[in-house]
Amino acid sequence: MVATKRRFDANLQKVRIAVGGAPRRVYVCTRCLKAGKVTKY
Repeated sequence: MVATKRRFDANLQKVRIAVGGAPRRVYVCTRCLKAGKVTKY
């Protein structure tokens, strides 16, 4: 029996990325940054 339900939230960082060709500050998970799924601006 687990006393409390633990939540494992995503590690979010505010990063400047290109959204529609324009730079924008967006919260992105560190796994996506490491995997190269988003391109920094």
